[in-house]
Amino acid sequence: MTSQVSSPAEQADGADETVVGAQRKPVGTKDVRRLDRVIIRFAGDSGDGMQLTGDRFTSETASFGNDLSTLPNFPAEIRAPAGTLPGVSSFQLHFADHDILTPGDAPDVLVAMNPAALKANVGDLPRGAEIIVNTDEFTKRAMQKVGYEVSPLEDGSLDGYRLHPVPLTTLTVEALKEFDLSRKEAERSKNMFALGLLSWMYHRPTEGTEKFLKAKFAKKPEIAAANIAAYRAGWNFGETTEDFAVSYEVAPAATAFPPGTYRNISGNLSLAYGLIAASRQADLPLFLGSYPITPASDILHELSKHKNFGVRTFQAEDEIAGIGAALGAAFGGSLAVTTTSGPGVALKSETIGLAVSLELPLLVVDIQRGGPSTGLPTKTEQADLLQAMYGRNGEAPVPVVAPRTSADCFDAALEAARIALTYRTPVFLLSDGYLANGSEPWRIPEADELPDLAVRFAQGPNHTLDDGTEVFWPYKRDPHTLARPWAVPGTPGLEHRIGGIEKQDGTGNISYDPANHDFMVRTRQAKVDGITVPDLEVDDPDGARTLVLGWGSTYGPITAAVRRLRTAGEPVAQAHLRHLNPFPANLGAVLKRYDKVVVPEMNLGQLATLIRAKYLVDAQSYNQVNGMPFKAEQLATVLKEAIDG
Repeated sequence: MTSQVSSPAEQADGADETVVGAQRKPVGTKDVRRLDRVIIRFAGDSGDGMQLTGDRFTSETASFGNDLSTLPNFPAEIRAPAGTLPGVSSFQLHFADHDILTPGDAPDVLVAMNPAALKANVGDLPRGAEIIVNTDEFTKRAMQKVGYEVSPLEDGSLDGYRLHPVPLTTLTVEALKEFDLSRKEAERSKNMFALGLLSWMYHRPTEGTEKFLKAKFAKKPEIAAANIAAYRAGWNFGETTEDFAVSYEVAPAATAFPPGTYRNISGNLSLAYGLIAASRQADLPLFLGSYPITPASDILHELSKHKNFGVRTFQAEDEIAGIGAALGAAFGGSLAVTTTSGPGVALKSETIGLAVSLELPLLVVDIQRGGPSTGLPTKTEQADLLQAMYGRNGEAPVPVVAPRTSADCFDAALEAARIALTYRTPVFLLSDGYLANGSEPWRIPEADELPDLAVRFAQGPNHTLDDGTEVFWPYKRDPHTLARPWAVPGTPGLEHRIGGIEKQDGTGNISYDPANHDFMVRTRQAKVDGITVPDLEVDDPDGARTLVLGWGSTYGPITAAVRRLRTAGEPVAQAHLRHLNPFPANLGAVLKRYDKVVVPEMNLGQLATLIRAKYLVDAQSYNQVNGMPFKAEQLATVLKEAIDG
């Protein structure tokens, strides 16, 4: 599991002290302005390569040593109509010389490849922001598609911004005229021209992108050379044009990271690596039974590359077959995983109930997205919590774990595996589209930092009958964890009955006895209730009377909002839940310490409902379901009102 890495701490050695704000120093004929952070958004048609452009700029920023956070945003359609608002794809990157938590509320720089991209995003810009537009695309027809009667580049509507009109398409075609390419083929490299220009503006390294392009188009060296030429032309354009008189430096985040080796990582990649690490720590083969679904498919793609680590991936014909195969693999002694999103969880619910009945370890990874039904496949939401808690027939309790950041998906996968293997139960891991597609720096852990997940399979009889006969009872439980033994099929003497019909305590034989059913239901619930999870940590440096309680991907925006309030002198406490079933043992005591509890969620109040029901606390919900993550400023305003109210 090797990867390109960067070490921000090491790369910051010898760097000049970062000057917060804007300070200039002359370099040749161009000035360089030092900034502490920048938010850039690339926007264009789905076919303009904005995600690739943003990803490459991000990779170079990570290698330089900045802290960063990204927000890809794209339509669900394979190819939405060109030049239309629904077809706009964007990629936002926030990078800084200090610790940051979100992709940023509002871009400082917008790169708009066409009128649709400008119109869809200009409303998010603060006054004074820089706008780089591809003037070649501002034709009368293209502007009419999005409702511009006159050109916004000429009517004064952009006077409050620093506008840079650049004929990106023309310049790219001119730069590639020596190549044997059609005009249409040459135009496709305009995203690389834009990337080169932005790389010059912000002093990003270039070697990694050129190496990437050579590898990506290794079988088409002419295309690789053309893209590299366009990239260099964009850099040179920034260096020579009078329109860009200033470039910017954002120093490495020298103090934001503990010492170690880092790499930029997305949530889905982090989660995939966490699953592989869990299987190695458990010394079990990893089996993924999955059906492709946005935004979870990347995990299937990634795990399929790692057969050398004992990973088996099975792309099933549907969601039900995927989890059925995974549960069969669990029965056979594998660390079994199924990945999906909300609609897939609905289809898998019966088999999850079967896993509860069989009491087998199974990881159900739900990368949440906007719903209901097909909903917003490429947008984010936190609306599957109650489905994970209660979305099965009968009493079928399942532990629930949620990562807080893209990098934290690695640790959350290890924790979900620990619970599943220790307690012999299916476990939900609730990530979401924001974490899955976003990225941030991740410190690669040392092997001795990983938890020991070693499993002992049943090897022989575990019960003695009244007549002295030694037998194997598949439901004889560990007195501490209430976990039943895990017997691999084919082990001599461990033959046992399996199936979904209720089992007799101990023997596992079919039972319709009312008292036995009551006992088994309560025992399965007690097993989940008794899972050992860490106490909830509370960040309360001020003796606050208001607590902000979150879960999952709201961590970044909540923490950024809390920082703003504390900087302004407002006392506010913060706690964030990783374990949602069972809750930490001290949660009730924590909640009772505060006069007000505010729960921001990207749903209509699902955690708040659970908190109010279990602890009888008058938790206040703040909810958003627009497919986008919270903005820190927005949350800070809401929390200030709660404090003052």
